[in-house]
Amino acid sequence: LTHSLTPPSLPVCRGYLIHTSLSLRIQIDLSQPLESQGPFAVIVHKLSDVIVKAEYDSQSQQLLDNFQGYVSTHPHTVLLDPLPAMSQLLDRFASYRIMSQLQNSLRGTADPVTGKVSHKIACCIVSPHTSLFLFLLVCKTRVAHGSCSHDMSLIFSMAGLSEARPPCVLQSFVNHGAVLHKVFVVGEDHFTVERPSLKNFPPGPYERKTIFFNSHEVSKPESCSHLTALDEKVSSLPPPSGEAMVALVRELRAELGMALFGVDVIVSIDTHTLTIIDINIFPGYEGVPQFFSSLLSHIESVLDNQELEEPQATCPPAPSTPQADL
Repeated sequence: LTHSLTPPSLPVCRGYLIHTSLSLRIQIDLSQPLESQGPFAVIVHKLSDVIVKAEYDSQSQQLLDNFQGYVSTHPHTVLLDPLPAMSQLLDRFASYRIMSQLQNSLRGTADPVTGKVSHKIACCIVSPHTSLFLFLLVCKTRVAHGSCSHDMSLIFSMAGLSEARPPCVLQSFVNHGAVLHKVFVVGEDHFTVERPSLKNFPPGPYERKTIFFNSHEVSKPESCSHLTALDEKVSSLPPPSGEAMVALVRELRAELGMALFGVDVIVSIDTHTLTIIDINIFPGYEGVPQFFSSLLSHIESVLDNQELEEPQATCPPAPSTPQADL
């Protein structure tokens, strides 16, 4: 087992490991040969930075190639999570296609109309028919990683589209009572935490300056942003049902092939349907004190299943004893 852990988390993790058969290595040095640092039963990683930088940085590409080379030559090493699965979630164009397909197959969920701006706004791909878009729109960066991925904007009319910064994703805004449900997935377990979110807005289009905001700042547990303060008294919505969340997580795990991810879910104040608005790679699990115990339980389960799936060695049959002639 290996993963880079923050210091406050180490006593919790070590305390749990005392009661398991797992040993812990804190960190892999990607700049050094992995062969001499192993062997590894499980590698828990968050190589998002390396994957993104590999697009334009040869040193990062080399680190990624070395890591992939080790994994390919050690098929019994479990990787949490697989690199191809993580790569698709780093691209909101790809992850939103997954979200759309998923919400079409689940009852009680809705798919906000989404589109993408690939290049200049003059040749943007908003949707097959622009009229399908219902203003307001939330504009997000294409890359779903790094501090810039939290920089978003609210666009109120066609005129505001000129302020979209491509490549980006446009998503119809759904009024949801300023409540965001962050779902943290750890293998078979999931935990839901409520966070502040954007307040309700009248449906557009109408003339108003584009609002630029940082989603991380808006949805922090202690956030007191003016963008989260409701302008009118509205009845609080019931949280998503346990059955709906179980179905959602089950479908996402099967579709993504991942065990460690987060899902941002809202509930429409008009239709009471669920809407997935983002999927996050290996989130911070803030507000989930059970994270490490769940993670290590999942790792044990994965290793146990791997052991069961491996072909068992069989002993050759004993030679038959020749019978003496009577």
